[in-house]
Formats: sequence, structure tokens, C-alpha cells
Amino acid sequence: MNLICPCCQAVYPIEAALNDIAGRQAIAAAFKLTPFGDLLLGYTRLFTPPKRALSNLRTAKLIEELLPMIREAKIERGGRIWSAPQDYWAMGLNEILAKRDNLTLPLKGHGYLLTIIAGYSEKAEAKKEAQIEAARGGRTPVGGAPAPAQPAPPAPPPPAARKPMPAAVKQALIKGGFNDANQ
Repeated sequence: MNLICPCCQAVYPIEAALNDIAGRQAIAAAFKLTPFGDLLLGYTRLFTPPKRALSNLRTAKLIEELLPMIREAKIERGGRIWSAPQDYWAMGLNEILAKRDNLTLPLKGHGYLLTIIAGYSEKAEAKKEAQIEAARGGRTPVGGAPAPAQPAPPAPPPPAARKPMPAAVKQALIKGGFNDANQ
């Protein structure tokens, strides 16, 4: 069965209309799931072929590829699993959109975005590791909590009680002119 476009009178199969509806529904769902739906929409535009529009089906596919990674807050890149909280996604999307004039468009895949996000995760891991090493070395950041205190050395034993001065020594001191021999 074929349908006719109400705007341009083009004839197209009903399957195309159903795919278009499914694509729009997927796109709407993606925008509801993330606080950065507008950034995702801008990102998907980077996949638009020259002199053509990006179909809803292709847009939906692009977003559906990202949604599991966004929900799980992790990505796989370079044979490693990287932490990818939503902040990293928002920063990565902003960064790639800011660099759009220097990119070779249309994009073919999500590799560049995933590399950016993996870089954020790597920097965060390095910073955390540096903090751990600094704490192990007894160094703390300015205004930070001091390193754990080392136990104080044991106190010296109290001095022993003084024995009285022998009488012979006391007599010798008095004869030598020392009057304070009683001390």
C-alpha cells in the first residue's frame, strides 16, 4: 500500500511511514531519558550527509546506539571499560559540537565522542591516583585535611628520687667555702 505526502504529493510505501513514526518515537524517548537531549540532537546533525536530510530512522539508530552506554554510565574504548557519568556525556557532546568546524563531516560513527569521554575518565582516574599517592607520601593539598598523625613517641620515665648527699662530701664542700651544701 502506498501513501501520498500531503505537502509535496510524493508517493511512498506505508512501511516508510511506519519507520518514520518509530524513528520519531525513539527520538522522543531519548530526549526524555537524558538531561542533554538538545546536545544529542545537535550531535546527530553531525551525521547528516551533504545535500540530504538525516532521516528519523538514522537519527533514532544513532541515539539508540548511545542510550545503553548513557544509561549504564560506562563505555568501552581501546579494550577498556571506562566510567562515563552523565556529566562526561554532556561535556563530551559540548566539546564535539564546539569543534564541529574542524571535523570531517558527516561523522561515520561515535568513535570521536567515545574517545573524548574516555579521556575525561582517564584524567579523573589519574587525578584520584595522584591524590592517593600524595596522601601515602604525607602530602596534602592546601586547605585539605592533614595527613593522619603519627603516634607520639613514648614519654621518658620520670627521674628517680635523689639520694641524700653523703656526709663526707657535704663536709668537704663546706670546708671549700660552699655554703649551699644542703641542696
